[in-house]
Amino acid sequence: MHKLYIGNLNENVTAEDLGKTFDEHKIPYSGQFLMKTGYAFVDCPDDHWAMKAIETFSGKVELQGKRIEVEHSVPKKQRTRKLQIRNIPPHLQWEVLDGLMAQCGTVENCEQVNTDCETAVVNVTYASREHARQAIQKLNGYQCENNALRVSYIPDETSEMEGGHRGQDNGRRPGYGPRGGPRGGSPSSGMPPKCQHADMPLRLLVPTQFVGAIIGKEGATIRNITKQTQSKVDVHRKENAGAAEKPISIHSTPEGCSSACRMILEIMQQEAKDTKAAEELIPLKILAHNNFVGRLIGKEGKNLKKIEQDTDTKITISPLQDLTLYNPERTITVKGPVEACCLAEVEVMKKIREAYENDIAAMNQQTHLIPGLNLGALGLFPSSSNMPPPPPGNAVGGAAYGCFGAPEQETVHVYIPAQAVGAIIGKKGQHIKQLSRFAGASIKIAPAETPDAKTRMVIVTGPPEAQFKAQGRIYGKLKEENFFGPKEEVKLETHIKMAASAAGRVIGKGGKTVTELQNLTAADVVVPRDQTPDENDQVIVKINGHFYASQLAQRKIRDILTQVKPPQKGGMAMGPGPQPQGFTEMGSPTQGLSQDHQQRRK
Repeated sequence: MHKLYIGNLNENVTAEDLGKTFDEHKIPYSGQFLMKTGYAFVDCPDDHWAMKAIETFSGKVELQGKRIEVEHSVPKKQRTRKLQIRNIPPHLQWEVLDGLMAQCGTVENCEQVNTDCETAVVNVTYASREHARQAIQKLNGYQCENNALRVSYIPDETSEMEGGHRGQDNGRRPGYGPRGGPRGGSPSSGMPPKCQHADMPLRLLVPTQFVGAIIGKEGATIRNITKQTQSKVDVHRKENAGAAEKPISIHSTPEGCSSACRMILEIMQQEAKDTKAAEELIPLKILAHNNFVGRLIGKEGKNLKKIEQDTDTKITISPLQDLTLYNPERTITVKGPVEACCLAEVEVMKKIREAYENDIAAMNQQTHLIPGLNLGALGLFPSSSNMPPPPPGNAVGGAAYGCFGAPEQETVHVYIPAQAVGAIIGKKGQHIKQLSRFAGASIKIAPAETPDAKTRMVIVTGPPEAQFKAQGRIYGKLKEENFFGPKEEVKLETHIKMAASAAGRVIGKGGKTVTELQNLTAADVVVPRDQTPDENDQVIVKINGHFYASQLAQRKIRDILTQVKPPQKGGMAMGPGPQPQGFTEMGSPTQGLSQDHQQRRK
């Protein structure tokens, strides 16, 4: 991936001209320039310099009257499904980029590339060659917040090994291995494979002025840290060139991470003392993905307050406004003596790891219940963490949702704060349109029942994976736009319709089933007893909880409903799933349901 293609050259440009241009911009290259009419090829020492050359030259440097174009040189056999999108505005929201990419086809994977440039770069894998080709046609040159996107192929080394053309779906489902079979876990087991991801890295942010002391002369200090703590310590010196702080990733057991953290803190304090660089104690700064911070803080900030009291430290967390495409992490700043900061690190990371492991477990349940569900491209997990393999038992994709191809359409009502409607719709309806395209779902906002209604109903219609994507983005948007406080987790109420005859199965004998559902999913699940079935003989079940709790409860309830024999009505089967007519006519919960909801709130 180090060979570059240089295009749009004047026919009079020589290898010497190109060499001089590279030298002037201090871009190293290997060997000679291979000159052709109107274009050329050259090798760069590594991928970092190849990206640097692309960002420096492409569309920006003029040579003999023409702006040259520089891209990765990709052999025709490797021009398949993998693309690189460059020149992305750094403050662009994820869902906007997702929406743009989804217009061209199904995205299997999307990951950010660390570069020294001011704009963002992502590598994207589409589900098929055709989708990738459409993305190049539609997105290359697309104006996005005054930036013209640059899209080009990057080598797909797996294409030749997998036999070239593989049809529209490339012979496999998203999330599966090259040969289509599920990876990991026992083939005979119906349970998701055991999570192997407790080794979550500890991410620190340290002042750039102390990086040299942490590394030491010829790397001696960092080698000592690694040896003593049995850790792998990565100092990301090249990230955010010129920034006042640099990230450090520590990979080890929780105990190893804590030991390495202590040594790094002690080195910084000693260096500050020796150089008189700081009069106060150097604070400990921990980086954590935004998805986990709400559970660290706890309800009304109780978790954070307890850590502060137990460790005698002061802890603050960076605001949500700091999150961008470049930066999905929040900074947790711990102030206090070294010993106190180390105690706080142990407690903070314990909460972060718990949240991570719970989400991974819930995600495994999702992939088990939704065959082929690809969560890696959703941006819901830290890019540094490995995604768990899909669970076994999904080889027959979609069997749980009907045997005739397309998965069953589901309708879910999600209740959001009334004042958040504008944020979900977006300017001229752009956000809700992009969200709908990204998720592959129909998303509509029902009219307010009364002028002073405090909640509004969002109607999401689509198959299980589309429900997961759409609802996940709605939860994320509400947190991002500060409709929930910095110290509270987003919890929403959702309603599912079911046949009235199936309500007993969801409740269970003496409420046993619904109690087990609540214990398993950590969501509140209520089937109001005083409700009257609608014209389709359907009633609702209410689910209230954070995103993963709600999703797991929804899937479990759907699973119960598929086991209920549908009653016959006029010679036609009334399935346990939602009926479109009932949902379109339902503008809001009935009065009886509203009273039940208010009682639960009290």
